[in-house]
Amino acid sequence: MHKAVILVGGPSRGTRFRPLSLNVPKPLFPVAGAPIIAHHLAAVAKIEGLKEVLIIGFFEDNVFANFINQAAIDYPNINVRYLREYQALGTAGGIYHFRDEILRGDPKSFFVIHADIACAFPLQGMLDAHSKHRGLCTLLGTKVPREQANKFGCLIARPETNEVLHYVEKPDSFISDLISCGVYLFDSAVFSEIKNALDNKKNAHEENDYLWSAPDDRLRLEQDLLRPLSEGRKLYVFETQNFWRQIKTAGSAVPANAAYLEQCAAEAPERLAKKQPNGPEIVGAVYIHPSASIDPTAKIGPNVSIGPRAVIGKGVRIKDAIVLDNVVVNSGSCVLHAVVGWDSRIGAWARVEGSPVQGHSTTVTKNGIKSQSITILGKEVSVKDEIIIRNCIVLPHKELKASFHNEILM
Repeated sequence: MHKAVILVGGPSRGTRFRPLSLNVPKPLFPVAGAPIIAHHLAAVAKIEGLKEVLIIGFFEDNVFANFINQAAIDYPNINVRYLREYQALGTAGGIYHFRDEILRGDPKSFFVIHADIACAFPLQGMLDAHSKHRGLCTLLGTKVPREQANKFGCLIARPETNEVLHYVEKPDSFISDLISCGVYLFDSAVFSEIKNALDNKKNAHEENDYLWSAPDDRLRLEQDLLRPLSEGRKLYVFETQNFWRQIKTAGSAVPANAAYLEQCAAEAPERLAKKQPNGPEIVGAVYIHPSASIDPTAKIGPNVSIGPRAVIGKGVRIKDAIVLDNVVVNSGSCVLHAVVGWDSRIGAWARVEGSPVQGHSTTVTKNGIKSQSITILGKEVSVKDEIIIRNCIVLPHKELKASFHNEILM
């Protein structure tokens, strides 16, 4: 028997995902036609013998109620539950706090997955690799460009055995281009190691009692657990060659959307839009909700998701974008490398355009200037006719009567 834990954090986190997180928690934001964590759930549901999925965070209970009700319909053989922390306990602290729930039914092992990633989730491969060694944890790893590696947890592994020899979270200097993806497979025996990490943290606080600064009681998975496991030779890596993206900023939802759509084209093409005799031109992988209305003269794709009740007018061009519920895009307009928020209106012959995300960049501003990135329109943004919005982040309920470039519009 196996279980899975999805770590969703809480409302005080994910501030870099604004303005989209002002209206929906990041884990429930739709990419490729489904909430981010729905892709996690679909992946773990394929594991034979997996009986339960626990979503751990400190959002209000009602936030995930609809998602869990839908999960019960989609996956009747899996028990999906939300466990709310009484406060932010940290990524390892939440797991330890709910250890009795995780260990109920005596699972042999359990997956832990961060919510803010998009991934091919080669979980069966991790299980197979984990069964061949005696480590307490197998983590999913991937290679990233050398200049971006220190933004992640970096590790050095023994090539013959994949045993992790050294792990450092966000090092100051280059250590390795092999990083942790935020997907872990733990033996149930790991809770004794988490207890040791908790005791070590408490002892460190007691030694520093004379300091004025308040101690941080949150127990972190990467910093407080993985490093001791690597030092004790109990940590292994399973390296994936498939896609992996972090979803930190609002703009990072667009490349994640593209990655999932391309995966869908290979594995479940029936979910994607197809060219119909009297329908719009479809290029590449495109998801269109059945309730959306698309003019036959529009050209959509590649890498586009269009949400419920959206209305796309004549001659509209949409590429590398997420168009959310109830959006209206009027005739002749262009939406490129952008997210258009719920209930927004784009006038005729307008242009909403961003820049493609380079690598794994999550920078919103640099030296006080808006970085070249995806354009984001928050909820209920109105863009008037013939207006150009390029490389901007627009907060909700704005009416844009002039063109803007490289700005954050409050």
